[in-house]
Amino acid sequence: MPKRKAAEVPEQDLRRSTRRRSAVVPEPTATKRAAAEPEEKKPAKSRKVATADGSKSKMTAPKAKATAKAKKETTSTDKSAEKPSASAKPDTNGGDAGSGKSYWLLKAEPETRLENGVDVRFSIDDLAAKTQPEPWDGIRNYVARNNLRAMKKGDLAFFYHSNCKEPGIVGTMEIVQEHSPDLSAHDPKAPYYDASSKPADPKWSVVHVEFRSKFAEKIGLKDLREMGKMGAPLENMQLLKQSRLSVSRVSPAEWEHLMGVARENGGISKEA
Repeated sequence: MPKRKAAEVPEQDLRRSTRRRSAVVPEPTATKRAAAEPEEKKPAKSRKVATADGSKSKMTAPKAKATAKAKKETTSTDKSAEKPSASAKPDTNGGDAGSGKSYWLLKAEPETRLENGVDVRFSIDDLAAKTQPEPWDGIRNYVARNNLRAMKKGDLAFFYHSNCKEPGIVGTMEIVQEHSPDLSAHDPKAPYYDASSKPADPKWSVVHVEFRSKFAEKIGLKDLREMGKMGAPLENMQLLKQSRLSVSRVSPAEWEHLMGVARENGGISKEA
């Protein structure tokens, strides 16, 4: 039985892209100092200086080697201070640096709609009734696909009811299996068949998810928009910036805020 997910509304320049693109920060290249250092000067000639008892003694200028050695030690110290710590790795997925976990939002349609003759309805209750990990298939937008491919096992996601009378966040799920080819794209009878995707070179991906919780009260789109105003907790949320995207990122701060809202609104059942 094919999976039903929220229909992707195509945009002129926005198609589901592949998400996994970690920025690699190159280590600063050590600057060559040798050219900047002055050439080693020959030791100054000794000169005779009269002493208190009338005898003469030799006084020699400090050797240039000592100066060069001091400069070399200083340079070595400067270089080691410039090197970034190996443990200081940037967080490229918008996840929680402490736990290594990332957060997401996935949309599905809870009301009947036919696509290629197949009802694509799928709600939070449908997911809760599943006894096996469920493939989140049918994604045909490149940005959304990239986000799927960036997901890691153990990541958490909000379940969002879309394309319905009252859209909003209704619960949570966990990513239990990372991305693999979306085989439904190769099935002419599937709701989101794509003739351009070949089994030998699949274009689309799925992740497998499991139900984790259902909210006692939905966090509606109207409330989300209020929380997304300038200076509000969700002002940078991808869901509100790219509203047509069916798979979007959620920052740790946004996740915690929305989970707090869900608890205040009546609680969370079977919380992860």
